[in-house]
Amino acid sequence: MKQNVSISAGLPGTKAPRGKADTLLRDIIRDKWLYLMLLPGIIYFIIFKYVPMYGVSMAFMDYKPYTGFLGSPWVGFKHFERFFSEPQFGMLFRNTVILAVYNLVFFFPMPIILSLMLNEVRRAKFKNFVQTLIYIPHFVSWVVVVGIFYILLTTENGILNELLYQITGRKIAFLLEAEWFRTMIITQSIWKEIGWGTVIFLAALAGVDLQQYEAARIDGASRWRQLWHITLPAIRSTIIILFILRLGNFLDSGFEHIFLMITPTNREVGEVFDTYVYTKGMTQGQYSYSSAVGLFKSAVGLVLVLGSNWLAKKFGEEGVY
Repeated sequence: MKQNVSISAGLPGTKAPRGKADTLLRDIIRDKWLYLMLLPGIIYFIIFKYVPMYGVSMAFMDYKPYTGFLGSPWVGFKHFERFFSEPQFGMLFRNTVILAVYNLVFFFPMPIILSLMLNEVRRAKFKNFVQTLIYIPHFVSWVVVVGIFYILLTTENGILNELLYQITGRKIAFLLEAEWFRTMIITQSIWKEIGWGTVIFLAALAGVDLQQYEAARIDGASRWRQLWHITLPAIRSTIIILFILRLGNFLDSGFEHIFLMITPTNREVGEVFDTYVYTKGMTQGQYSYSSAVGLFKSAVGLVLVLGSNWLAKKFGEEGVY
């Protein structure tokens, strides 16, 4: 039997099994133009994402700019030990995690809800007008957004505060009081990014088969039943993938936004890892220490992405990879 197999493998007209490398090379030659269009993106990620990863080594050395990476001494986990033993670590971790949870609980569902509402609008012109209106804030910088809210909420002739004074006889220092800081951050984030977040969900909703809705209406299903049994299952995989990607930035609170909103009166609840890295790295020149803090953030995000992706696959969903 073994002899027959070896003879048939060498007969003319029989094809020897191809390896993975041969298959990949054949696919590249066949789809060379598609791979050529992919090349700029690959080059971008190599130059701006992978090459800078060499700078991570700064977290394990006492980096000196005038000696460079090769001349700076290695110190191991010294900066990590210092970071975890800092008195501010508890405050920074608490503030960052609370803002991250607020983002997941309040901000993440808002684009989904808005997309479902827009999907129910039947007047195309009105729908397009609303979409354009809610997209615009995304292209406005955080400096402008904070400035707009300052004009509205300042106790000195702020429009909303003046209206509040006419109704209640008192004003509230929204921009200064610590108890309003997190509410302001989440409100501004929702106002600025909710429209842009609907783009992916509306694209996913556009792929839902309309015949399913027609069949459901014939069976007597209400709009809520259609939403629950057709619309939401259709975009469930998209929601899960975006949620996993959001967990990758769990400890990323957004430096510019937080930095513009922090004042001496709300710093106790507003100081997060991002602003702490800026203070230590840019203003005090502690490059290695700030790199260690940034690496800690990235490591937490990596663990959350891998763990959530594993759970998604365990429960039968697609996941990110």
